[in-house]
Amino acid sequence: MSDQGMIMQRVAWSGMTHPGRFRQNNEDTFLALNFDAREVRHLGKIGEGSLEGSDYVFAVSDGMGGANSGEFASRIAVDKITKLLPKSFAFSNWKIDMGFYDILSELFSRIHDEMLVMGQNYEECVGMGATLSLGWFTPGKMYFSHIGDSRIYHVPADGKMIQLTHDHSHVGYLRRQGKLTEREARNHPRGSILNQSLGAGHQFLDPHIGTVETQAGDTFVFCTDGVVDGIWDHYLEDLARMPVGGDQYSTIAQRLVETAVSESGKDNATAVVVQISV
Repeated sequence: MSDQGMIMQRVAWSGMTHPGRFRQNNEDTFLALNFDAREVRHLGKIGEGSLEGSDYVFAVSDGMGGANSGEFASRIAVDKITKLLPKSFAFSNWKIDMGFYDILSELFSRIHDEMLVMGQNYEECVGMGATLSLGWFTPGKMYFSHIGDSRIYHVPADGKMIQLTHDHSHVGYLRRQGKLTEREARNHPRGSILNQSLGAGHQFLDPHIGTVETQAGDTFVFCTDGVVDGIWDHYLEDLARMPVGGDQYSTIAQRLVETAVSESGKDNATAVVVQISV
C-alpha cells in the first residue's frame, strides 16, 4: 500500500454492550478513543473518521472478582490508556514496531499493577481482575495487545476470518493445538478458567502482543466471551460481513451482541466492530 493510500485510510466503528438475559449487572465495558500527540478524545458508540493526523484505539474488557470489578477495571484501564498513549503518538509516524510492543507491554503492566494494589488494599476489590483486548489503529496497521478470553477477530476483505488473539486458558491452548473442536472447547467444564488476566491475584503477566496490516474492506471484531458463547465462529463471520440495513439492526455491533444474547445470554455480551476504508 502506498504512503498516500495509508494516509487516506478511514475507520468506521460501532460498539454495544448488554448485560445478558440472566445477570443484573454488566461488568463488560468497551472503549473507543481518538488521539494525537496533544490529547485523547473519547468517542461515541458509532462513528467514523480519518487516520490522517491521529490514531484510534478500540478495546473490550470483561471484569471479574470484586463487587464493582467491571467498573473499577474500566476506570483504571481508561485512566492509564489516556495518560500513556498521547506521549507515544510519534511512534505511529516513525513506524517503529518495537516501540509499539514496548508501549503496549508497559500499558498492560501498569493496569495490572494498579489492580493488584487495589485488590490488596480494598476489601471490595479483593480478587478484582479483567480481560482486555485492545487494538491501536495507525495508517496501514493495527497493533494489538490482549490478555484473557475476550477476543479480536480479523475479517479480511479477501480470505477467511482469523482469530488474532490467544485465549489465555488451558482449554484455549488445547484448542490451538487441535486437541479440541470448537464445540468441545465451548462445552469444556474448565472453559471459563483463565491462567492469565489483569489483576485477579495473577503474578505472571505475558500479554499477547502483535500487529496486522490493514487494507480497505477489512473488518475487525473485538468481543467478550459472552458474544463467543452465543455465536459459532462461522456464523460470527457471516454476521460481520453482512451489510447493515437488511435486517432490524442499525449496526454490526448491535447485530452481534443481540444475536449472542438471543442464542445464549448467560453472560454479559460486548462487541466493537471496526471497518477500514479509503
